[in-house]
Amino acid sequence: MGGGGGGTRSRGDERGVGPLLPEMQSGMTPPPGGSNGHHHRRQQVSAMESGGDAPGAAARRRFNWKAPAIVLVFELLESIAFSGVALNLVVYLATVLHGSTAFNAAHVDTWNGTTFIVPVIGAFLADSYWGKYRTILASIAFYLVGLVLLTVSAAVPSLRPGTACQMGASCAPATKTQFSVFFAALYLTSIGTGGVKSALLPFGAEQYDDDAERPERKQAFFSWFFAAINLGIFIAGTLISWLEQNVAWALGFGVGTACLLVAALAFVAGTPWYRVQMPTGSPLKDIIRVLVAAFRKRRVRLELEDGAAAPLHEDDDAKDEQQLARTKGLRCLDRAAVIVKGEAAAEGAWSLCTVSEVEGVKILVRMLPIWATCVLYAASLGQMTTTFIQQGMAMDARVGGRFKVPVASLVSVEVVFMLLWVALHDAAVIPLARRVTGRPGGLTQLQRMGVGRFLVVLALGTAALVERRRLRGVSAGGAAMSIVWQVPQFVLVAGSDVFCGIAQLEFFYGEAPAAMRSICSAFSFLALSLGFYVNSLVVTLVAAATGRPGWLAPDLNAGHLDYYFWLWTVISVANLLLYMVLAARYTPKQVAAAVEPATSD
Repeated sequence: MGGGGGGTRSRGDERGVGPLLPEMQSGMTPPPGGSNGHHHRRQQVSAMESGGDAPGAAARRRFNWKAPAIVLVFELLESIAFSGVALNLVVYLATVLHGSTAFNAAHVDTWNGTTFIVPVIGAFLADSYWGKYRTILASIAFYLVGLVLLTVSAAVPSLRPGTACQMGASCAPATKTQFSVFFAALYLTSIGTGGVKSALLPFGAEQYDDDAERPERKQAFFSWFFAAINLGIFIAGTLISWLEQNVAWALGFGVGTACLLVAALAFVAGTPWYRVQMPTGSPLKDIIRVLVAAFRKRRVRLELEDGAAAPLHEDDDAKDEQQLARTKGLRCLDRAAVIVKGEAAAEGAWSLCTVSEVEGVKILVRMLPIWATCVLYAASLGQMTTTFIQQGMAMDARVGGRFKVPVASLVSVEVVFMLLWVALHDAAVIPLARRVTGRPGGLTQLQRMGVGRFLVVLALGTAALVERRRLRGVSAGGAAMSIVWQVPQFVLVAGSDVFCGIAQLEFFYGEAPAAMRSICSAFSFLALSLGFYVNSLVVTLVAAATGRPGWLAPDLNAGHLDYYFWLWTVISVANLLLYMVLAARYTPKQVAAAVEPATSD
């Protein structure tokens, strides 16, 4: 199923799919630094050996479908375990531990923010020291301990108050010890899921690095990884939530723990089929070196007196390292690679960098504005779990006259729409785009991210129109509006999430330098975390600016939630326009073409 892993390099295509990485024997140590004597970064591709292999035995791993299949199953089970905790956290705090409304909201927001910031730390460890495989294993240990402790805290009577409390009722809160045990378990779980989120996606994508002849396989992997996340959320939001609230919280948490245990065993069992890249140092040091060298050479000219380009340093001996081609723009950084003393060996590591190291920093600088628009996009998407739910609570939840739809269940239904969009995306949209554009990926990653941003504009506009119609019905004294009217906005949000969510995963992985793939992949989670805070800030400002009862009145019939939706529609339009400008000016990563050695006849 896969092509060979030879040492060829190909120029990055418009989708930014990662370049082909050479496979090396496990146990190989990197040779000394390049011609200027500074440390030469390598990413070794090591085949994890089975128990019967001798240590250090050479083993090449071609593409094997079992490796990414195990990763997808792992993500599905992990998503069930995580969502089984996250989706009902505020309910558990209120009904079991008897926390106050303000206390619960504050701690849930803090935990959510922490959970989506920890992946950045995990990504740094994965790219710099441990490698993705070991980072996942270490994170699983924290994860399992946290979930086991969480299950125990819900099962042991002395670790929780003796009586249940109804939502909104005033009950004696849990003791300090009971809260301490619960939050210790919760934050151990946060550490575990952070490490898994940062490393699992790039680890799975790297299994395709020797399958460059079929790039659509890697693109499909991102789609199904995204689908696995959301299928897990759906299962947790229906089955696990029902068990927790109707049978026993300990049983619901226990099922999530069992899911993660099965996932961990499957992941370890798949070790003989994995291709594993082992890092040898921190990419942060290389970034700082480029900035320092560029500052030191800020007065160096990039052209010689005769008009020729100044010589730039590249380590020609770095056969096993991804070499990047020089790109236009950000010329101030190019000075870090200019050889000013005639020979590269005459300059120190903090005065001279390679073209590839300079281009790696350029990539990060170019990605940051795109990432900033992801923060606002995440904030727009966040309306689905906040104001959309509040809107639904003011509507008639009965369907067919008898069946009453739980308002929050529309979030789970949105996951079903998302899975349908994934199937449509892979089965129709991308193949059609391939025929129209002639590109292997159909639409580029940036184009798909733009489609997602456009669809969220439509979703928010639709929500505003629905709310305006609902308020007019209330003013006229008519019957409550059916919750079915919310379905179109949830369908549009699902489509937006599919187009943009999948493309963002591919973009931050594919555009990243090889040594920083986990860190760049974690950008998506960081954007999601910051989107929560942006959403909270906008709510606070709107509440302060509109007074009482205001747009977001406790009684939505006395407020103007439609104005709030229009505000977010305008914000999303501005974000879309800014994104279109940035995407049009974006320079994609380019991988230097390999120079084939001359052969004698």
